Amino acid sequence: MTHKGIHHRGFLPHWDFADSVQAITFRLADSLPGNVVNEWRRELQSLLNSTDSQISKNAQADLHRRIALYEDAGHGSCLLGKPAHAAIVQAAFIEGHGSTYKLIAWCIMPNHVHVLLRMIDDTPLGNIIKKLKASSAIEINRLLGRTGPLWMPDYHDRYIRDMDHLHNSQSYIRNNPVKAGLCEKPEAWPFSSAGINWTAEFIPPESKEAAE
Repeated sequence: MTHKGIHHRGFLPHWDFADSVQAITFRLADSLPGNVVNEWRRELQSLLNSTDSQISKNAQADLHRRIALYEDAGHGSCLLGKPAHAAIVQAAFIEGHGSTYKLIAWCIMPNHVHVLLRMIDDTPLGNIIKKLKASSAIEINRLLGRTGPLWMPDYHDRYIRDMDHLHNSQSYIRNNPVKAGLCEKPEAWPFSSAGINWTAEFIPPESKEAAE
């Protein structure tokens, strides 16, 4: 297997490069209805398609803020709000550490997850996410006595450009449970790297330019 570079899986663009650091979000299947995002895209369409790169960039940031606020409001079944379910996802993250990726930080929210990792072999990012989703979905569905999709098909990844970008991503992940009103301090959220005081050796990659 080899990395796929810049490519698309479904609607979203992805960056998949060897030794890259990635901030990844994936969501429960019922957490963010497609019609909601489509309406926001229609509203922002002229700005998103602007030939002015700064206007387009700002519109994309606005869209991401809306999605984050919607997620943190706790829409959908919020199955990951149950400790037994969140623990399964957290265990899957930790189990993969050191094989195809180095785990840097994560938080498991009631209807979505954020994970920051560094890829360490030739396994494509999409394969890593597919394995994490599949293993956790099997276990959670077994607990629920059900079958069917647990996660949305795609995922959002953010290629980490430099150390400032890394620190900002770590801060966002660390503080997401606090911002969503789930706890008063990051260390109080048990299903996160902050909550279990996770530490892992991390050597930053060389800074590379990446598309926003």
